[in-house]
Amino acid sequence: MKCFVTGASGFIGANLAHELAAQGHALRLLLRPGADLRGLERIAYERIEGDLLDRAALEQGLRGCDWCFHVAARYALWLPDYRPLFAANVEGTRNVLDAAGRAGCSRIVYTSTVGCIGLPRALAGSLVPSDETAQATRAQMSNPYKQSKWEAEAVARDLAAQGLPIVIVNPSAPVGPRDVKPTPTGQVIVDFLNGRMPAYLDTGLNWVHVRDVARGHVLAAEKGRIGERYILGHADGNWTMKQALDTLAEITGRPAPRWRIPYGLAAAFAHLDELKSRVTGSPPRAPLAGVRMARYKMFFNPAKAVRELGMPQTPPTQALSDAVEWFERNGYVNAA
Repeated sequence: MKCFVTGASGFIGANLAHELAAQGHALRLLLRPGADLRGLERIAYERIEGDLLDRAALEQGLRGCDWCFHVAARYALWLPDYRPLFAANVEGTRNVLDAAGRAGCSRIVYTSTVGCIGLPRALAGSLVPSDETAQATRAQMSNPYKQSKWEAEAVARDLAAQGLPIVIVNPSAPVGPRDVKPTPTGQVIVDFLNGRMPAYLDTGLNWVHVRDVARGHVLAAEKGRIGERYILGHADGNWTMKQALDTLAEITGRPAPRWRIPYGLAAAFAHLDELKSRVTGSPPRAPLAGVRMARYKMFFNPAKAVRELGMPQTPPTQALSDAVEWFERNGYVNAA
């Protein structure tokens, strides 16, 4: 298949590009000028220069393609102006999906997020991980980034209802190689490796190997039902932050942080940090949006993707180990 991929310089996108290349598919990648291409080393691809608002570049890139993977999104938990974020994530999504439909792609895979799925519910004192039937409301979108992704997923669902061959995937918290930036979850690992994490917040994520997420995208193109969404996570990956840090300690031999930061203290610091940012224009070290998201344990059930797509389930311990190895090999860890 000839595959068009947006966001290929990012974490999931780069791993998806490698997976597609390994399976023998031809790649055409939409890349912005000056994009960091380290995650795309050692694979062949055709570069289309442009962005999500460049309709001409999208039409050029999608011409003759069989599959479209729209992975790109602008991620930010604090900005002085959120209009560019909504333009990229909402209007950019509409542009890509429209162009893919006009190009005649047989499958269009849109990368959403588990943040667009309803939160886990408490039952008999424990949390029941959410599945695809848990509907989130706009009121649950606690920051502009989540609001923009919620609106973008609504665009994808509407266009699928109108007949476009769109399948939606909702990755949870991927970790693993090629996290060049790194992502917020990758930064947790880097900070741990560099001894910059004296304490932690009591939160939880569904940890999943990024390679499985990449394969889940390809499986969604091959087997996904049009108009459906699939959580790309791990059935045994619902870990608290303490569990993840303890696992990193076992992998690396480094000590795990012992102190848990009270939520109120973290929120107060984030408020002050954002007040400073409004004056300086520099991003806060701890955005309030991130602290608010950390208040909830984001536990999810990927059974549908495993059952219908055959999504692989690499153990989360292996995902963390592979991430550690990649960060160490690529110079993210300070010499002791």
